[in-house]
Amino acid sequence: MDKQQKGGAEGGRNQGRHHAGGRGKGPRGGNRDNRDNRAGKPAESRPDNRPDRARLGALRLLEAVEAGATLDEAAVRIERLAPADRARARRLALETLRRVARLEPILDKHLARRPRPDVLMLLRLATVELLALDEAPHGVVNAAVVLSRSLGPKGVAAAGMVNAVLRKVAGDREAWEALAPQEMPDWLREPVVAAWGEEVARKIEAAHEAGAPLDLTAKPALVAPGEALPTGSFRQPSGTRVTTLPGFAEGDWWVQDAAAAIAAKVLAPKAGERIADLCAAPGGKTMQLAAAGAKVTALDISEARLERMEENLARCGLTAKIVAGDALAFAPDEGFDAILLDAPCSATGTIRRHPDLPLIRDGSGLDEITALQAAMIDHALGLLKPGGRLVYATCSLLPAEGEEQIAALLARNPRIRVEPPQVAGIEAGWITPEGGLRLRPDYWPETGGMDGFFIACLRNSADAT
Repeated sequence: MDKQQKGGAEGGRNQGRHHAGGRGKGPRGGNRDNRDNRAGKPAESRPDNRPDRARLGALRLLEAVEAGATLDEAAVRIERLAPADRARARRLALETLRRVARLEPILDKHLARRPRPDVLMLLRLATVELLALDEAPHGVVNAAVVLSRSLGPKGVAAAGMVNAVLRKVAGDREAWEALAPQEMPDWLREPVVAAWGEEVARKIEAAHEAGAPLDLTAKPALVAPGEALPTGSFRQPSGTRVTTLPGFAEGDWWVQDAAAAIAAKVLAPKAGERIADLCAAPGGKTMQLAAAGAKVTALDISEARLERMEENLARCGLTAKIVAGDALAFAPDEGFDAILLDAPCSATGTIRRHPDLPLIRDGSGLDEITALQAAMIDHALGLLKPGGRLVYATCSLLPAEGEEQIAALLARNPRIRVEPPQVAGIEAGWITPEGGLRLRPDYWPETGGMDGFFIACLRNSADAT
């Protein structure tokens, strides 16, 4: 199944417009406006008086998400920007999406009435720059005024208001710092609180707003640039240009969140084993398995994503048998020694990297997703050789897609047992009573957290060896 299908059954839109959030500052971003200011030349006195391209691109991305598109789907709106402007537009949009609802009390006290949607989004973007990204107030305010004037006659009419409001917002740092992290939407927050309590929910929300650093997985016996993490991944700051890092061109490593990398480590692939990676794209786990010397069959429903996987495999000098198809219809001639099933899910474990998710999902369709997961587990178990093992994984915070899914499996198939993970760097408190592994964004707070995941290694006790 295509990883883009994670949560595909949750097609409903979140009309309540819940947003992710928490504390944290993004990187200080240089821009043309600030360079003008440092030179003593106000941004709005530039001869062309044109809006900053990256900020305008960010505004287009935010408007698309507000209309129900994912940030990735909205990328077409900025594809004509220069690469540097495109990257900055996306970063500004991400930082704004992580804080949209947290902005409301700051803006509301300075607004006599609600402005039109595009002007409101502009105010949100500029407020994030001022209070979260710590940009120079003069440059941000002037750039916002220029951008407002580019929005047509009504934007021109609103420019004075934009100027006045943002000058007041610039003095609201103390009030901003006092605001609590943005809460998860109720359909996600309620099961999280039920499972781990209110304090953990607040810590997860703080991790969501802080965003995600860049994690790398290196080939065995090699190292990747960055901070070494306890589980063997390597960490770079968010915004790092991947292609400029040492070892990229040589294929020594690839980008993969540290939590996602743990799933393949739990499977513990051995050289020469026949292993299937079901729902394999974008391919990080496939490369882990192949780098360990396994004979890997990588299956995914998306041919386009499989093409990108093949490119990554080629860069790293790794090989796998690529199969395009539906995992539930997969019927190989021979059983596998092991299978890794990273099943379609709500993707709620990735909100710190995808803050648009709470805006475009409303939790509907969860029953259909969990039913699909159960069917995929049962089908995958039938593809194993006697004594084979299956690792089930979902990048979800919802117990229904993790702990409860395994409890249901054990109830309907008592011969299945869960083997506790044997992975360096994991902590005892991460292991569930059933023997699965629960990972959360609030873990490793000092070094930048991790994605939310549930991982369990399953084996049939009747034929285990």
